[in-house]
Amino acid sequence: MKNKSRNFLFAAFVIMLSGWSQNSAAQNSNSEELYQGIEFKMAKVQKPKIPNNTVNIKDFGAVNGGYVLNTKAFADAIDAVSKKGGGKVIIPPGIWLTGPIILKSNLELHAETGALIKFSPDKSLYPLVETSFEGLNTWRCISPIYGKNLENVAFTGSGVWDGSGEVWRQVKKAKLTESQWKKFVASGGVVNKTQTSWYPSEVFMNASEGADQNVRLDLKTKEDFETIHDFLRPVLVSIQNSKRVLFDGPVFQNSPAWNIHPLMIEDLIVRNVTVRNPWFSQNGDGLDVESCKNVLVENSSFDVGDDAICIKSGKDKDGRDRKKPCENIIIRNNIVYHGHGGVTVGSEMSSGVKNMHVSNCSFMGTDVGLRFKSNRGRGGVVENIFISDIYMTDIPSQAISFDLYYGGKSIAETLEEGGTKVANKALPVDEKTPQFKNISMKNITIAGAQQAVFLQGLPEMNLENISISNLIAKADKGVTIIDGTGIKISDAKFDIKESNVFTIYNVKNSSLNNVEINSTSPKAVTINGEVCQNIDLTSSPNLSKKTFIGDAVPKKAVKL
Repeated sequence: MKNKSRNFLFAAFVIMLSGWSQNSAAQNSNSEELYQGIEFKMAKVQKPKIPNNTVNIKDFGAVNGGYVLNTKAFADAIDAVSKKGGGKVIIPPGIWLTGPIILKSNLELHAETGALIKFSPDKSLYPLVETSFEGLNTWRCISPIYGKNLENVAFTGSGVWDGSGEVWRQVKKAKLTESQWKKFVASGGVVNKTQTSWYPSEVFMNASEGADQNVRLDLKTKEDFETIHDFLRPVLVSIQNSKRVLFDGPVFQNSPAWNIHPLMIEDLIVRNVTVRNPWFSQNGDGLDVESCKNVLVENSSFDVGDDAICIKSGKDKDGRDRKKPCENIIIRNNIVYHGHGGVTVGSEMSSGVKNMHVSNCSFMGTDVGLRFKSNRGRGGVVENIFISDIYMTDIPSQAISFDLYYGGKSIAETLEEGGTKVANKALPVDEKTPQFKNISMKNITIAGAQQAVFLQGLPEMNLENISISNLIAKADKGVTIIDGTGIKISDAKFDIKESNVFTIYNVKNSSLNNVEINSTSPKAVTINGEVCQNIDLTSSPNLSKKTFIGDAVPKKAVKL
């Protein structure tokens, strides 16, 4: 009995020590270990420098309980510490109702354990501001947490920041249980004629009909946008054009639109946070890192209604004119539960994305695991992406997905409608043509998916130099490759239900090396030899059956 107790205590100590070690490593963003194994050179991510001054919101009249509006108490506390050159604002345990919080430089907001900051559902408290949303320059309601042109901002502690998103969002009936649907309908708002969606108001419903993914392109002036104020739901946290921003510890949840949106930030750290939204929340992204430089995202968990960790850089002309790529990004040691994508690049990537490292992440039940998306008209180059040690389970659509025909819908919705509609005709290449190249993925485990890998470029701009190695995949469907050059899959094991494991169309200078298929189904590779060139299968003799489409397959097209 003593031995069992001793073993138990020793195990507990090891677990505690392991957790302490992880947290200690996470705390030091400047340690040399953090940058070991990173495939590109980048500056060390700098932490905010916060002066050693402290105030408490209770000292400025804040009232606990969730029934008194504490907007002034928050503002006064921030002003008081700012007059001293900056410092920490403590939010103690309690329920603190407030309107928008306007950030200042050299500020740390520390939400203690037990603190719940609940943002008011009164939309009149959120005036319109010029901003960027969905990658476009537009007007939106000010975010519950808002800051611009700042230096040294931090969110710490383990409290909860809640955006009261339920009063802002459209909800689709198909995503709810019967009781949830009845609750929304009973709360007010309106239901559309087809009885398929609930809207917070008639203004919202009417405004959404003319929107391009939540942005009205036809409206120009602030006065125009005021007429649809109710529709212009903000992101929960908006920090723009700033330096040295830290999120460390809190929970961010229930956002009106995206949850955390750092825009044009240099030196950004997101670690040890929990980000969550109801799975049915429209555009309920977790973290949208847009046009930022020198970024660390680690040791965090996401359970959201749309893409979880998103890398962006603006949309179409507005994004290209910005000329600020998202670059030098480290994403590791994160867990994603529900979401449209675990780690996503795009679709707003018109200023480009480069130098990104992703490692040691787990995706459990996300619609897609690794998701790259864009469309004609975006422009921008995504390059030098390095992904390793990714573990996925129960992916209901594509575990690895590249889609250059993204139409604004989730993959699940796209598949329900019959899949991506492909235009085979090449268009002229210009600044509006997106490009994805030099992307490496290795040590990937897929334990259940509707499809293992889907790679689709454009006929005028192929996916280029995409390599996938050390892949273990169990899925219903195998691999589809369309419009790619230099696609290499090596040291891979597939357990696929469907008989046709590989479908290859308009692919050049590519290879399958040491590919093994563990399946009772016939093993097949379908290649359109008329439009493919130099496909090397010589190193994968396990592919026992090879099927070709076309009147004749030129010998130079496929090496068997």
